[in-house]
Amino acid sequence: MTAVPAALEARSLTQRYGSLTALRGVSLRVDAGEVVAVTGPSGSGKSTLLHLLGGLDVPQEGEVWWAGTRVDTLDTQVRATRRAGQVGLVFQHHYLLDDLNVIENVLIPSRLAGQRDEARARDLLARVGLGGREAALPGVLSGGERQRVAVARALAARPATVLADEPTGSLDRANAQAVAQLLVNLAREERAGVLFVTHDDRLAAFADRTLHLLDGQFTDSVPALL
Repeated sequence: MTAVPAALEARSLTQRYGSLTALRGVSLRVDAGEVVAVTGPSGSGKSTLLHLLGGLDVPQEGEVWWAGTRVDTLDTQVRATRRAGQVGLVFQHHYLLDDLNVIENVLIPSRLAGQRDEARARDLLARVGLGGREAALPGVLSGGERQRVAVARALAARPATVLADEPTGSLDRANAQAVAQLLVNLAREERAGVLFVTHDDRLAAFADRTLHLLDGQFTDSVPALL
């Protein structure tokens, strides 16, 4: 029986910056529909790990795999094109383009992947509670609404994996809770693997597993407290 490839896999990642070793042989696996949180103090290597997993940088040692394909050895442009279709990204700041309306922002990843599925974009906007706001510009939306658009954008191209960097860090508590629940629920419905880095234990509680990163290494893997 053929094993099902992970949505996302890292094998023995090591990354150094001069005399500083940011990551030391880090390995992880995220399966389809699984939600994994990575926690740790500032300087523990979380941002470096996320950049490597998202193909924004390549490891000096180790391998990165997306849905069964090794990507760290790909040409930069090829990797970027593949990322547009296979990896959704959500950041602390929404990074919406102010001169594009809501639906045009949501369509950006699918267009980069060679698609333009407006029906899916409208469906995702309805599912994040923004049906009927497709023509609105980001400037008229609240912070929580803009982050909901960012969640829809991350899922627009049907990625195998969603990577999130402190996705609720700029929101108040009520909006943070709502956006986190939305991201997790939608990703599970779409059978996308999710990995997010956070300092917030309340956000980590939404995960199936929590990995703690310290000095460039995982120190434990424990079930999240719900």
